[in-house]
Amino acid sequence: MFRKRWLALPIFLVLTGCVRQSSLNPHGPAAREIGTLEWWILAVFCLVTVVMWILIALLVLSRRGSLEEHAPVDTGGGQKWIVVGGFAIPVLILAGVFMSGLDVLADFPMHDGAMLMPAQMRLVGHQWWWEIYYLEGPLQHHFITANEIHIPAGQPVDIDLASYDVIHSFWVPELHGKVDLVPGVRNRIRIEAEQPGTYRGQCAEYCGEEHARMILLVVAQMPENYQRWVTNQLQDAAVPANPQQAEGQQLFQTRACSLCHTIRGTLAQGRVGPDLTHLASRKKIAANLLDNDTANLSAWATHAQALKPGVLMPNLSEFDGEQLRALVAYLQNLR
Repeated sequence: MFRKRWLALPIFLVLTGCVRQSSLNPHGPAAREIGTLEWWILAVFCLVTVVMWILIALLVLSRRGSLEEHAPVDTGGGQKWIVVGGFAIPVLILAGVFMSGLDVLADFPMHDGAMLMPAQMRLVGHQWWWEIYYLEGPLQHHFITANEIHIPAGQPVDIDLASYDVIHSFWVPELHGKVDLVPGVRNRIRIEAEQPGTYRGQCAEYCGEEHARMILLVVAQMPENYQRWVTNQLQDAAVPANPQQAEGQQLFQTRACSLCHTIRGTLAQGRVGPDLTHLASRKKIAANLLDNDTANLSAWATHAQALKPGVLMPNLSEFDGEQLRALVAYLQNLR
């Protein structure tokens, strides 16, 4: 049993550095500084732990088999150990960690007038999903998506952070640290992905019932691929390609769906829920809780409360089988 517990430590270290959504597995400049600091803190913690276990073992072995009685409590002695081991060494270690942390914080983009420059994006936290405004270029080049941020790999991107309900927290561990989204306060973060890939993020501030399933994806693409994605996002929604999709579009516009969601180029202009103009181009749905496939779209459109209790989207039982298939076929055409 003792050996198994010691084996758990190296296994933990390997897994922590390799799994997705780990700050010990950085893929950006800021995350690399934070990750380096975390590895040093972890190494110091392990060193201190080993030293303490050695001292405890030496104490036990030195007393083993001894018939000596303990000295009276008022004899004195041992103050030097208390001062050095219980005060001086911890203060030095914690001060070193604190100063290293301040050095890393100095690289956050809130300093030196960075907030005076316009951000490329604005991220708004809702209960419990993310709304992303792309703000580069003239007004006609702005657009809105949800739950999935696309950025060009190898380039820094400034993101304004806002919330209109409760405090949320932006955290994509592989790209940067945590920054809160506070109602009435303007915060900002600068992220950069060194390589193309998909990086999983999370709301890191408890914000209500579905906080744990408020997931964010950052998709880093080669600059040319990113520009193609932006060009596609600027277009209105795809028109129905067949009668079934046309029926689905009609259902979407005449039922409760259009009261909450926007699909650009149609009569659906709701602003309560996510913009669905290019829904089919996203990897997942329900704030990245479910894969974006036929089964999950069908279940989400009719039984959202069963899949994610507490969300604002109600259960919709007004669609029969044929209508639901038509609606889902239309949604899957929105690329």
